[in-house]
Amino acid sequence: MAPKQIKILDKSKLQIKWSEENEIIIDIKFLRDECPCASCKGETILLKTYRPAKISSTNPDQYKIINITPVGEYAIQISWKDGHNTGIYSWDYLIKLSKNQNTNHKENYNNLI
Repeated sequence: MAPKQIKILDKSKLQIKWSEENEIIIDIKFLRDECPCASCKGETILLKTYRPAKISSTNPDQYKIINITPVGEYAIQISWKDGHNTGIYSWDYLIKLSKNQNTNHKENYNNLI
């Protein structure tokens, strides 16, 4: 399953149209807040867990997309105006975010070892 089209709507939403003619729309603020990279969500390597510090202030540029790059046949990498660009959003993760945004459900990374 690969998208047929990805575009930004009204500078606040990301629309993804799939080849099956269905689409998802994700709020850009939610998309950035749920960035899956290690700097944003943490990671575990060799049983040592890194948890990033909570960001207390926001920069308006952190919610502006400047580029979207395909990653193989399974994901996109988003470059944000504040310079952040390490998050890789798989198709499955984007679909999951589109379902969770209405409930404002945040991905739980507390299960890291």
